[in-house]
Amino acid sequence: MTAESLPAELRRAIVQIARTPRLLVACDYDGTLAPIVTNPDEARPLPESVGALRSLAGLHETTTAVISGRALRDLAILSRLPHEVHLVGSHGSEFDIGFVHELDAQARDLHRRVEQELERIAGDVPGVSLEVKPASIAVHVRRADRDAARRVLDEVHSGPCTWEGVTTTDGKEVVELAVVQTDKGRALDTLRHQVGATAAIFLGDDVTDEKAFARLSGPDVGVKVGDGETLAAYRVPGTEDVATVLAFMLEERRNWLYGEQAPPIERLSMLSNERAVALVTPDARLTWMCHPGPDAPAVFADLLGGTSAGHFSIKPHHNGLPLGQRYLPNTMTVETRWSRLLVTDYLEPEGPPHRTDLVRVISGTAAASVVFAPRPEFGGVPVRLVPDPEGLRVLGTSEPIVLRSPGVAWEITSDGLHDTATALVQPTQDEPVVLELRCGTTDLTAHELSEPERRARAGAYWSDWATTLKLPNVEPELVARSALTLRGLCNADTGAVLAAATTSLPEEIGGVRNWDYRYCWIRDAAFTVRELVGLGSLAEAEGYLRWLHGVLSTLAGPERLHPLYTINGTQLGAEAVIDSLPGYAGSRPVRVGNLANHQVQLDVFGPVVELVAELAQVRGELRDEDWQLVRAMAEAVTRRWSEPDHGIWEERHVPRHRVYSRVMCWVTVDRAIKLGEVYGREIPAGWHDLREEIATDVLTNGWNDEVQAFTTAYDGTDLDAASLFVGLAGLIDPSDERFQHTVTAIEAELRSGSTVYRYRRDDGLPGGEGGFHLCAAWLIEAYLLTGRRTEAEELFEQLVDAAGPTGLLPEQYDPVAERSLGNHPQAYSHLGLIRCAKLLSGA
Repeated sequence: MTAESLPAELRRAIVQIARTPRLLVACDYDGTLAPIVTNPDEARPLPESVGALRSLAGLHETTTAVISGRALRDLAILSRLPHEVHLVGSHGSEFDIGFVHELDAQARDLHRRVEQELERIAGDVPGVSLEVKPASIAVHVRRADRDAARRVLDEVHSGPCTWEGVTTTDGKEVVELAVVQTDKGRALDTLRHQVGATAAIFLGDDVTDEKAFARLSGPDVGVKVGDGETLAAYRVPGTEDVATVLAFMLEERRNWLYGEQAPPIERLSMLSNERAVALVTPDARLTWMCHPGPDAPAVFADLLGGTSAGHFSIKPHHNGLPLGQRYLPNTMTVETRWSRLLVTDYLEPEGPPHRTDLVRVISGTAAASVVFAPRPEFGGVPVRLVPDPEGLRVLGTSEPIVLRSPGVAWEITSDGLHDTATALVQPTQDEPVVLELRCGTTDLTAHELSEPERRARAGAYWSDWATTLKLPNVEPELVARSALTLRGLCNADTGAVLAAATTSLPEEIGGVRNWDYRYCWIRDAAFTVRELVGLGSLAEAEGYLRWLHGVLSTLAGPERLHPLYTINGTQLGAEAVIDSLPGYAGSRPVRVGNLANHQVQLDVFGPVVELVAELAQVRGELRDEDWQLVRAMAEAVTRRWSEPDHGIWEERHVPRHRVYSRVMCWVTVDRAIKLGEVYGREIPAGWHDLREEIATDVLTNGWNDEVQAFTTAYDGTDLDAASLFVGLAGLIDPSDERFQHTVTAIEAELRSGSTVYRYRRDDGLPGGEGGFHLCAAWLIEAYLLTGRRTEAEELFEQLVDAAGPTGLLPEQYDPVAERSLGNHPQAYSHLGLIRCAKLLSGA
């Protein structure tokens, strides 16, 4: 049997419950897993059901159990169920997972008296048998003559069933008398509490199962097997259907937990209009987009939850593999090609701040299947799709959303919570199909410009800028793509810069190191726009400094800066977990917000002052407001440089006196002094002495004779790639043996083939991570400074090879599994590539 044979309502219920964070799958044995047979000792479970239960039990956050009236020992022997499936016998009085009831003396005495009385009643009545269990006794009458069976049951009910302390459970041709308070409903509750289930599904056929059905509520699902009155909301005919239900549950649960199709991270292409970002898979599935901004809740979160979390897909109707994907040169417009079909995607630039407009153009001669499944608020709110002559309206959301699609005939289906629209479209050589997703408006009217005009305008928005860049002669095309990516992470309205376009893409597949990078870090943003300044583009740096001035205007002083802020320059809310999303390839939890917001990171001042210095050099002048910013940063360092902090890597450990943070405090004062000297500004008394004091502190306490290197912090021997900045920042001359030894030590301990790890120490979090592209870029720069050009060129080639087919880089790389990891695309990775290309070209 296939899932299609199940009632549609039951299929929808299974799809929904399969997405619960912690699932309990429980069922009865006789008549549910095993067909009813004349001889109960021959009741064997269907192999298909056993296999599905076992596979379900092996899934993450999933528990399976069988709750039967049979004695636990008999149930285990007869069912031969694997140990992964928990067994509960005697209607819940016997558990295999630490719940076995210890009978007190009074209960044991009552058990003996009940047994004696039942032996008297059953006597020598043919076909009547007693099943003695640790806490109960069952009277079976299935094989007895009907009249004799009725007489026996009547006497049992009028006799020992009425005794104080006896609990009676009636079933089909059986009555069970227990000396403890229990039933299948209580057993289900006990299991649910023990495993912390957020939802349960229970399947059963007997009247005793009704007590379990009665305990179901909310997202729970009850399935009655066979005929008869029931409290269960759903019904299937027999045990074969039970196997189908369990198999369908397994398929849906596995897909939800581990992702039906988790595309390699580096193969995702980013769309941007400097207000919004979106990610497209290599087969043109819109897999990630947030609204009303990149740090808002997702409208499409397929990337972190599979298709049930929202997607917008276009593909050939008759299958076919994509031939390739590319950016149109010097733009953020993405083309995905199949034989006889082309999908072109772009976000419209220069629209109103509250709008996110995505245009998808289907051209060619092949029929295409389109699926539109918006799931706002990470799928947390019900969605209805209402047809309109000009397209679709999305109802049930706080933000208005429409899809303009004139002439497209949509078929709308519901899974009980969300609507999904599907359509078959047929483009022609002269008439492409244009789909316009408009978030933030209810307007479905035609745009004043034709689609080709709008596409040209969107392309020119990027290409006009890209052609002004001063590119190095090393990998100029990849550098241009990295620059476009960095600009795509900038916000034209506020000046903020995203660290990355996504949240919770894992640092280890299946691991918990999944962070939200959709915010503006003071440090990351300064690094990012500084590289764009180096390529000849100043607007992004000026926008960022305006944003930073706005943030500082709300504070008593820069020493009170948080490490990161929202795009609008406000503080982040609390870090939270979205339990309803299983994560990329099963990597949970999915997080929104970032606890690093509350950390102390004293390195943030240095990158900002370096940015001001770079801007001043390019402009030939130091603006008054920027000098005031520099002075404020230096004063913050004066007050706080000697404190321990959490550092650039934001470890969730106690603060340490970190070498990198001290070096960047030194950079703050050093660059401030040089700016004052070059541009004739008054240098406060004490800055020169402070610069010397910090340098002496680093050289005295940061160097470790035992490991012959500058270490992570003053209190240990562990190494950190960020400590390379002792030489990269100029605190010591690169020819100094201590720097050269540090480069060698970091290479030996932290480099693995094509990548470089941040560190190898215990950082208080479970699991591991990949190497960081940014750390590889630092080592390339260190190689160049120490005269090791060949090694620099080789490592740079490997960094280039890690880029995806459209030139994008996420945060990390796993050299063992040879796969990309981390949020994508990552500003750090692209600015590192740009810097290395410039250094290698001598620029």
